This record gives sequence, C-alpha cells and structure tokens, in this order.
Amino acid sequence: MGADRDDADGRTDRGFDADVAVVGGGPAGCAAGVFTARAGLETTVFDRGPSSLRRCAVLENYLGFPGGIDVETFRKLARDHAETAGCRLREALVESVALLADGGFRLETQDGKAHRARYVIAASKYDGSYLRGLDDPDALFVTEERDGGTVERFDETYPDDDGRTPIDGLYVAGPLAGCGDQAIIAAGHGATVARSLLRDRREDAGYWGRFAERYDWRRDAADRSDEWADPDRRVELFESDAPEEYDAAESRRLAAAYADERDESYVDPDTASRRADRGQRRLAAALDDELLLEAVDDDAIRAYVRDTGIDEPTRD
Repeated sequence: MGADRDDADGRTDRGFDADVAVVGGGPAGCAAGVFTARAGLETTVFDRGPSSLRRCAVLENYLGFPGGIDVETFRKLARDHAETAGCRLREALVESVALLADGGFRLETQDGKAHRARYVIAASKYDGSYLRGLDDPDALFVTEERDGGTVERFDETYPDDDGRTPIDGLYVAGPLAGCGDQAIIAAGHGATVARSLLRDRREDAGYWGRFAERYDWRRDAADRSDEWADPDRRVELFESDAPEEYDAAESRRLAAAYADERDESYVDPDTASRRADRGQRRLAAALDDELLLEAVDDDAIRAYVRDTGIDEPTRD
C-alpha cells in the first residue's frame, strides 16, 4: 500500500508531525504504538475520550497477572510501556481526520490543534465519528435499532481482519474493528494491526513474501545461524526467492539490510540478563511499596540490607 519508497524503518521525509497517529490509548492503541515505535516509526498516541477499561473494577483475565490487577496500575504500565518504546502520549481528543492532497492525514483535536501523520490507526472503542470525512458515510457507518430507537455506529466490517481499510494508510484496531471487548484480545489485535502496517511499509520498500514480515523478538545469540553472516550466502538466499523483476543490485541491497535486522535481533546472555533485570525493576516500581515489602521474605530483606551496607533500623 502507498506510494512512498523510503526505508522500511525510520521516518518518511514529507514533513509529517509523526509517522503514525494512534487514536485511542487503551490496550489496542498502546499495543499498536509499542510495535510501530519499536520499529523506528515516530508514533503519537492520542488518549482522551470514553473508555470501557476505566469502568472495569479489576482486570482478572489478562495473562500474566494471576491475582488480577487493578485498572489504574494496568493503564499506568501500558502507557509506560508505550512511552518507553518511543511513543509520544497526548491527552487530546481527536475530533476529525482528513486526507491530505499529497498523501497522509490531518488530524484536528478538540483544543484546535492540527497534526499531520502518514498513517492513522483508529483504536478508539465507542466513537468512530472522527473518521466521517474519509469515505462515503454509507461505507463507514451502519444504522441499527437499539432500545426502541436507532443509533449509528462505525461499520466493523469496513476494515479486514488485519485492520487494513480501502483507504491507503488508514488502519482500524480493537473493538472498533469488531475484535471484541476483552482487554487481552484488544491488545493482541492492536499488535496484529501494527504488524500489518509494518508489512505494508516493507513491501513498499521492496521486500516480498516472508521477507516482508517484521518479527519483533529477541533471540539467544547461541542460536544464530551462520548462513546470514556470510554476505554471499545471504545474497544467494534472496536471489533464489526474489521475484523475476528484481535485479542483482536490488537483491544485494535488500539482503544486506535484512541481514542487519537479523543481527540486531540476537542478544548475548549478559544483555538478556540485564534486560530481564530492567523489566523486573520497572514492574516493581509500579507496585505499592507496602504490598511489595509485605511480599518479600524478611530474611531476604535482612540479606539485602547486609549486602548493600545499609544500616538496619533498630526498634526502641
């Protein structure tokens, strides 16, 4: 999709305020933002509007929290993750999205400010009215009977299962796309839609088939295959799979870039350990101090005090 032939990762050079504008800062929007930002795209998440998550008393079915988690802590962790990945979070309500003549979108927020983005991921739940000017209303919205009257809502069938729409650069994620209301499902769909966007960019940059997929994961350096370390071998692998219209120079360029991506995905044990430790500390920082101390064994606290040289408090 799209006419840009820039790098698969990194900003476009067309004067946008952000590469990706995500409308909605719930599980779907934050998950999508994490994936696009980690891929090197400047991402802004607009988070202000009605939220079903805030109406939840406690979240008890999100994988990884066996005792459940209160909603405010979950939201804080999700937003912290998005910011750590590189997203800019804006407390602003998007009122309208319009197509730009030369491609991309212009978003206007309730405070009267305008923002330009190459891509838009609509990840709000309740209201898709800000999309009204992008297509024929009959294509975007459906009318249904409810509580003795009629209501208009965004048509969940407008995007495909992976969030793509007939409008170049517009994607829809989460409940607005009909994926369901459960937070964990919305988050998974947000990630799926972001990967669709990234695949489309990579195809624009010249990749095809399996090489167009961007896998955001870290691998053990001990599992690294030698075949991609050999420049001649990686060109051979690309050329054996390349479409007929690709010449040797194009294959070499793409092969080198793809091999660099693979190299960056491997981490040594020390790096993996440091990142695991960082993750534990970030999680601990979001928890209540008293509850955290209550969960820690007293002997472990005494050992920490002894090993760090901190004077252990005495009781009168």
